[in-house]
Amino acid sequence: MNHSSDFKRLIELSLAGSRDAFGELYEATIKDVYKTVYYLIREPSDVEDVIQEVYVQVYRSLDKYDVNRAFRPWLMGVVMRQIQAFRRHKWSHVRIIKKAEQMNSAMVPDLANDVVDKISNHILLAHVDRLPYKLKIVIILHYLKMRRKQKTSIMISGKVEDIHGSRS
Repeated sequence: MNHSSDFKRLIELSLAGSRDAFGELYEATIKDVYKTVYYLIREPSDVEDVIQEVYVQVYRSLDKYDVNRAFRPWLMGVVMRQIQAFRRHKWSHVRIIKKAEQMNSAMVPDLANDVVDKISNHILLAHVDRLPYKLKIVIILHYLKMRRKQKTSIMISGKVEDIHGSRS
């Protein structure tokens, strides 16, 4: 089927709701679409995904097709846009993975155990050590906050209470 009148008839029937007409349109164009997509993508599972998206987009956009123009160039335009969309999606996925790998490699090591080891009160240390990890972190961070306030207070020759108020 290479005649524009045949495509025009199938498009009109498809727009009228005929699934059989769209099936015929699919059968008439699938070989060219498959060859083009396979040539540009190469991965068989990705090729199938792109072809599916092509025909979904063709179905959605069929009412925008100008019947006074050739159908195959319009169809190949849809194919190329879907291939570009697939590549953009693939590249963004790769960038996200690379960014996650960079963040994992740049993570700050857990210093909680080192801080706990430096606490002079061994009874307190034993109690803190028995706590779940998250509670242990909360206590350590609170301890470090208090130490920072004490050091700041000493630096400005004031009282610790002046820095954090009457709260503990």
